Amino acid sequence: MFEELVGQQQAIDLLTSSVKQNRVAPAYLFVGADGVGRSLAAKCFIELLFSSSVKPEQLSILKNRIRQGNHPALFWVEPTYQYQGQRLTAAEAAEKGVKRKAPPVIRLEQIREITQFLSRPPLEAPRNVVVLEQAETMAESAANALLKTLEEPGQATLILIAPSPDAILPTLVSRCQKIPFYRLDYTALTQVLTTKGNAEILQHPEILSIAAGSPGNAILAYQQLQSINTELLQDVKKKPTSYRHALEIAKKIDKELDTEAQLWLIDYLQQFYWQQIHKPGIIEQLEKTRKNLLSYAQPRLVWECTFLSILQIR
Repeated sequence: MFEELVGQQQAIDLLTSSVKQNRVAPAYLFVGADGVGRSLAAKCFIELLFSSSVKPEQLSILKNRIRQGNHPALFWVEPTYQYQGQRLTAAEAAEKGVKRKAPPVIRLEQIREITQFLSRPPLEAPRNVVVLEQAETMAESAANALLKTLEEPGQATLILIAPSPDAILPTLVSRCQKIPFYRLDYTALTQVLTTKGNAEILQHPEILSIAAGSPGNAILAYQQLQSINTELLQDVKKKPTSYRHALEIAKKIDKELDTEAQLWLIDYLQQFYWQQIHKPGIIEQLEKTRKNLLSYAQPRLVWECTFLSILQIR
């Protein structure tokens, strides 16, 4: 079941043995960096849990139902935005073109839906399973409500996914079995990217540096790179040649990229400049740029100051 999950043998062993020994915990906490396979591991684990309820020839159907999130014994929760009376996931918000300043959160209403889901017996599976992605985004009221569910989960298992135990309430952590996930080394990272059909990413060392051992982050970073206008990208990868050139680049960035893309561009340029030019002064200047953008300074002015400063670095 875990063939797709590379470089996380400890997690695989812990989860597999819990099923084999019939000692599945009421709640798990999958902790680790974004993009290292926590969500994939949850899906593989659920496939293993539910496989006892189907015939061998039906395993592929079971896998598809779990991957598509339409199994009656599975409830998958993601952080949401509140928009015009609707709850939208990040993907749904992006599809609708909804721009939000505040990040999405797991809301109290979603925890109440979990309670309602767990109030009925499991269908077509030995137990109900609830997965909470980005559990660290729970509002305090939601976290307190979830605590009551964790105390009496019934015939169910809950999986919380978070970057670290410190990211969620200690009272929640104490009721979960912790499953650690680790960043991949270079060999494992290249294996995953190649297997997933993303071998072209390996030609961009700055993207691999941004990923920091996370295949998911590598793929997202490459997608972001591809979304940036090629001409603009070539401009920012060169030191400006004059004051006018510096101001023109700043204008292009402000016009073509939203704030999120500009912040990502800083990460990319820091890696690129360090690998190509190796001048600490440029890296420090870009870090100032990040702080200014996060302080809601006018982006065009911030970038103008950035490139005028880079122009003077020898």
